[in-house]
Order: sequence, then structure tokens, then C-alpha cells
Amino acid sequence: MVIQCSVIFAFLAIGELLVYLTGVPIPSSIIGMILLTCALQTGIVKERWVDRLSDFLVKNLGFFFVPAGVGLLQCLDIIKDQWLPIVSATIVSTVLIIAVTGWVHQLVRRAAHATGHNDGQKQ
Repeated sequence: MVIQCSVIFAFLAIGELLVYLTGVPIPSSIIGMILLTCALQTGIVKERWVDRLSDFLVKNLGFFFVPAGVGLLQCLDIIKDQWLPIVSATIVSTVLIIAVTGWVHQLVRRAAHATGHNDGQKQ
């Protein structure tokens, strides 16, 4: 388990270093996660090096939302004053995400069908 923590924290540290050196406005945890994903896909990092810890983290994911929930409780006055823009932005962004996801899915399916790669699905 120590090795698995070390691998995950190493990629977090690499992400932190990249943000520090480049000043890119992306959270270091996201950069580290992308790098870890690439390392897993290319075989640089073996799945067995992180599987048990990642399973534990995913199973307990809800626990990590507690601090964010407490932070929201501290901002109830702001939320109460700005509920209409918050709800409006949530609805509009949800509709846009669903529409773009559907559109991209259709494009990918058409491209796959045109090249003959339909993965055995019936049309």
C-alpha cells in the first residue's frame, strides 16, 4: 500500500511542479491525474501498482465531498442572494453538455460506420 501511495503522490507532485514551473491555470491534481492516466495507458506504470489504493479511494469518494459541503454551508448568504443566476447557469450548462455530448457521439458513430468500425453493433 505504501508503494501505491508513493506512485499516486509522485504524480501529484509532478503535476504540482509543472504548475509551479509553467504557471498554467490548471489544478495540479488534474495534471497529475492526466499524467498518471497516460503512464497507465502506455504501460510505464502497471495497474497493480495503484489498483488497491485507487479502489479504496473510489469506494470512499463521498467522504471527500464533506469539506466542499461544509464550505457551501459557510456561503449560504451568497447562495441565497444569487440563487437565480446559479440555477440558470446550472440548467443552461446541463442542457449544453447533454447536447454537445449527443452531437459528438453521433459524429463518432457516423465516422466509425463510414470506416467500417462499428464494434459489432447493429445499425
